[in-house]
Amino acid sequence: MGARAKRKERVGIVISDKMDKGIVVHLNRTAIHPIYRRIIKKSGKIVAHDEKNEAKTGDKVKIQETKPVSKSKRWRLVEVVK
Repeated sequence: MGARAKRKERVGIVISDKMDKGIVVHLNRTAIHPIYRRIIKKSGKIVAHDEKNEAKTGDKVKIQETKPVSKSKRWRLVEVVK
C-alpha cells in the first residue's frame, strides 16, 4: 500500500468558508472517559485546504490528512458529501 492509503480521513460540517481556498470544519467524535469509563462527546475545529472553493457553510465534507499547505492547514478537501 502507498503512503496515500494510510492518510486519515474525517467527515465534518463546514462552519466557515470566508478564506480564499480554505474552510473551517467542525468535527465530532466520541471517547471513553479515562476515570469514569463513560462515553463522552468531544469536538474540534480543523482548517482544510479547498483548492476550487467548492464547499460552502453548512455542507457535510470529507477531508484527508496531507502535507502542510500553510501555517494552519494540514488537511485537504476530498469531496462535498452533502
